[in-house]
Amino acid sequence: MARRKVKTAVASFHTTTDALAFKQAAAGEGLCGRLAPIPRQLSAGCGMAWLEPEAAAELLDSLAQRSGIELEQAVVLEL
Repeated sequence: MARRKVKTAVASFHTTTDALAFKQAAAGEGLCGRLAPIPRQLSAGCGMAWLEPEAAAELLDSLAQRSGIELEQAVVLEL
């Protein structure tokens, strides 16, 4: 039985330090996402990405800016 794909907001990072800092900032904001290996459709410097439901896509950029974290990219993918 094939797994149903879901639209997911994906934020990738240049460094592992940025990824871990984003995880900490996201926890403080109450986001329900998680760090995971970067999806095959993308590439990133550190190989890690933050995955969040599509509804929170706009929050990723604003949280990164407020926290002083540079995202490599933030996109919505079907995963």
